[in-house]
Amino acid sequence: MENYEIHYWAYLDRGNAALEKACGQFLPQESQVCQAAQYSLLGGGKRIRGVLTLSVCDMLGGPAAAAESFAAAVEMLHCYSLIHDDLPCMDDDDLRRGRPACHKAFGESTALLAGDLLLTEAFEAVANAEASPESVVRAARALSSGAGSRGMVYGQELDLKYETQAATEEQLRQIHRGKTGALINAAVQMGAAAAGADADICQVLEQYAYGIGLVFQIVDDVLDVTSSAEQLGKPIGSDGGNGKTTFAVLYGPEQAMELARSINQETCDALIKALGPKAEFLAELADRLLVRKN
Repeated sequence: MENYEIHYWAYLDRGNAALEKACGQFLPQESQVCQAAQYSLLGGGKRIRGVLTLSVCDMLGGPAAAAESFAAAVEMLHCYSLIHDDLPCMDDDDLRRGRPACHKAFGESTALLAGDLLLTEAFEAVANAEASPESVVRAARALSSGAGSRGMVYGQELDLKYETQAATEEQLRQIHRGKTGALINAAVQMGAAAAGADADICQVLEQYAYGIGLVFQIVDDVLDVTSSAEQLGKPIGSDGGNGKTTFAVLYGPEQAMELARSINQETCDALIKALGPKAEFLAELADRLLVRKN
């Protein structure tokens, strides 16, 4: 896509500005828990979920203000999941985005509360969005569905279950549909909610979201065995070292990447066929996620 980088950085700037605004509204600095939440929330990252919310809304001609609040909300919820994921009772990782994880910087109890806070305030951000009541309800439903017992939390439960058990490809797909794909789907559905999109468009976006979510996770699995901690900004090799089944373990890095390329091509072809040239940014974003190095 021509001018992809310009569009991406514009969305990134808008997303970061929305997060700064949300911090001012919902995370007062006098609280150490809020400080810990801001430390993690404003600590960098690709902001893929927020970018998706903003770009989908733009693609569908929706209002910017609503999309920006929804983008902040999905990034806040994603950040909560990362804080909790790094805790000793979960993945026990000391690094996140190239610096100490929240629990290493602020202590475990404060990090736990910071994650709880971000989860809660994400819905406050949705509730206070400059959007119609219908859009707010749709966005809240999308976010809760993507995060809860049918989405990310369930995927994380399955991921923990299979840490010590061999998993098949079908089981890995189910894990990553919940753990990664569900919140990416929430992001695109929140953009669609801001724009008042109909059910047919939402279905197309759902297929796209789960497709790129699976690709994202396969690439993550490969990078875990082919990259370095310096490149990724987080520990590597822990999955394979613990005997956990990943796509890279199941098929080897090269075959796993072949599978990712095939899924990505199928996903983008279906998207462009359904939505036409206006979806070129989303297709290009998928292609960039496929070849990312961190």
